[in-house]
Amino acid sequence: MQRSLLPVVLLSAVLGAGAAVAIVGVLDVGGGGKTTTTVVQPAPLAGLSNASGSDGAGLTAGDIYKRDAPGVVFIRAQIVQRTQSPFDFGLPQEQHGEATGTGFVIDKDGTILTNAHVVSGASRVSVQFQDKQRVSASVLGKDASSDLALLKVDPKGLQLSPLTLGSSKSVQVGDPAIAIGNPFGLERTLTTGVISAVKRTITAPNKFQIEDALQTDAPINPGNSGGPLIDATGKVIGINSQIATGANGNDTSVGIGFAVPIDTAKAIIPQLEKSGRVDRGYLGISAATVDKSLKDLNLPATHGALVQSVTPGGPADKAGIRAGNITAQLDAQAIQLGGDIITRIGSTDIRTSDDLTAAVADAKPGDKVRVTLVRAGKTLTVEATLAQQPAQAPNQP
Repeated sequence: MQRSLLPVVLLSAVLGAGAAVAIVGVLDVGGGGKTTTTVVQPAPLAGLSNASGSDGAGLTAGDIYKRDAPGVVFIRAQIVQRTQSPFDFGLPQEQHGEATGTGFVIDKDGTILTNAHVVSGASRVSVQFQDKQRVSASVLGKDASSDLALLKVDPKGLQLSPLTLGSSKSVQVGDPAIAIGNPFGLERTLTTGVISAVKRTITAPNKFQIEDALQTDAPINPGNSGGPLIDATGKVIGINSQIATGANGNDTSVGIGFAVPIDTAKAIIPQLEKSGRVDRGYLGISAATVDKSLKDLNLPATHGALVQSVTPGGPADKAGIRAGNITAQLDAQAIQLGGDIITRIGSTDIRTSDDLTAAVADAKPGDKVRVTLVRAGKTLTVEATLAQQPAQAPNQP
């Protein structure tokens, strides 16, 4: 059965007169009505017994919820879309709607992390906290290439509870996973599951690839976008972003959700805070991490970034960097073999595809970088002149 990936933001219906009717009509999501927190725990989290609570016992899902839920917020974004059709006599028309999603506080200064697609095209954004306090938020910065955005609220008068950011590098298949979000407007719903796979590749809103995404079977649905994926110690390891849907046309989860790795977020947050955007150097490749999970493929290097595709005419193509041309399946994931393995950019060792992304992003468009790579068992060095990353990803060959 064919599946598609769907961003998990909840969009209200858009009507011509500017009125919006929420998809979930049975729930008062405006903050004035009574809201019941829903806790869904389909299976015991065996791994939680390895985490230490304050009393020396293992943390339960309830313990983590009590600690982290106060820092999870309900985001409402007022969307204005301008459309034009032959029936409008050539005049653009405005359509108004509302997108709702999730975010979470990351510091006491009022900074909130969420998905870029939650606030894309927003004319006005507000966030609601656990105590029902609803305040306006500004978009501090957003990056479509990682589908991440930072919001800012005035911290005065707010009891902010920042979540602790962990690391996604050490996450393994089978680790417990907890999601807290607002699916279908149901505020601060907790769901549990496990990490189903690591190193997945998902597509960002601008069609660039997000590498090393985490896959989970913790139930995620529209409205969960931008919410935290949490490990057994209560630390954030990812930002819930997409779900796979079935071929029957509905948008409900089939138990396959994806989160942007928190290490990707940690790498770009300083840039978003400083300039509101991420100015990336652009090499023009996609790559997969080489590590022990690929040892059965007998690759000529034990670490690095295995080139999967090269954009024709891009910096990598001009420098002679080669992509793989042999398709293999590894844990149900297609991977291209036979390409160059990049092990160093300048003086920076490259052990993962995230390392490569960070090294290129840290450089400026126009910079000349020396790329060390392994090809057919031999180490080579080529020079590439980085370009400015385009707003939309070019079509790959």
